[in-house]
Amino acid sequence: MRSSNLFLLTVIAVAACGGPTAKAPERADLSGEAIEWTPGSQPEPAAGECWESDISPAIIETVTEQKIVTPEVRDETGTVTTPATYSTTTRQEMVQDRTEIWFRAPCPEVQTPEFVATLQRALKARGYYVLPLTGLMDPATAEALRRFQAERGLDSPLLSLGAAKELGLISTDFEDL
Repeated sequence: MRSSNLFLLTVIAVAACGGPTAKAPERADLSGEAIEWTPGSQPEPAAGECWESDISPAIIETVTEQKIVTPEVRDETGTVTTPATYSTTTRQEMVQDRTEIWFRAPCPEVQTPEFVATLQRALKARGYYVLPLTGLMDPATAEALRRFQAERGLDSPLLSLGAAKELGLISTDFEDL
C-alpha cells in the first residue's frame, strides 16, 4: 500500500511542477480514407493490405418555400385589415448522389470474436456501445461503429483502418503519432 501512495505523490509532484503530462489524442479525420469508386478504379491492395467497400447514401434535401400571393393591407393607423396570403411549395433537391466508396480496413482474418469484443469495449468506453460484449459484429455494434466513424467523416458501419488505429485495435507506426 505504501508504494502505491508514493507513486501517486510522484505523479502529483510531476504534474504540479510542469513536468510531462499526457495529451489526449486528436480525433482522426476519416473522410480522406474513402475513395469514390468508378468503373476501373477499384483499389489494388498491396501485400497484407485489405480494402472494404460500402455505399455512401444519396443525400436529398427537402426545400420548402413560402411566397407572398397578396400582401397585407393596412389602414391609415397601421392596423392590418387584411392579412397577407402565401403559397407554399415543397421540392426535393439532390445534394449528393449515391456512390460506392472504398477504404482501407483491417483484414478479415484479424476480425476474430476477440477482436470484435475489443472493438465493442473500445466503443463502450467512448459511449457509443451500451450493450453487453458479445464478440459478434451484430447490428448494434455496426451502428455504434457507424456513429463513431460518421463523426470523423466516414459514414459506414464497416471498420476502417483509421478508426481501428484511433480505437487502439491496430498498431500505429511511431512516426504517425
